Amino acid sequence: MDQSLQGAASAVRTIALQMLEERGRGAVLVGVARVDAALERLLLSVLLPSPGRSDALFQPDRPLGSFGARISLAHRLGLIEAPVERALHTLRRVRNAFAHSSESASLGDPAYAERLAQAYRDARDNPLWAPLESVLSKAGAAGEPPVDPALRDYILLITILVAFLEAAAQQLSPQPPAVVMGFGGIQPPVSGNANPS
Repeated sequence: MDQSLQGAASAVRTIALQMLEERGRGAVLVGVARVDAALERLLLSVLLPSPGRSDALFQPDRPLGSFGARISLAHRLGLIEAPVERALHTLRRVRNAFAHSSESASLGDPAYAERLAQAYRDARDNPLWAPLESVLSKAGAAGEPPVDPALRDYILLITILVAFLEAAAQQLSPQPPAVVMGFGGIQPPVSGNANPS
């Protein structure tokens, strides 16, 4: 088992069992919030450090203040593959629909099930899907009703995304560009300070 898979495997069970505590709208909102936070960590792992104490780029109404902007940037930087980008945008749309719905919504509703179907098919290729599915199937056996299949698949998708985004972030570091533009022209970055001010 490679290092990224080992790191992800150690986190998936905890994430999945925590997600089981949520139901309905809460599961959708909390799940996407966890993915969003993991995606932010991934981007921060490759960006040069912020010169200030806090990184304003990720605050609301700033360039990377939205989940959609983070998804697009991660894909454009080559940090996530196209199927992951599509799955993340699908989660964003489902989250928005749940957040703005005044009626009771369920992941099993055909409109949501159809939106998420491709993301589930893609995520099933992950080697952790089947073992984690087994864990979730057993989680409902201890005197509780079995986990709804729509919620189970959603939890599996969220768990795999969070675990692998976090594992990737741990393996990455900022890479200064080969050249930088300054008022003196194009030049190599200053050694030890790739972000001269």
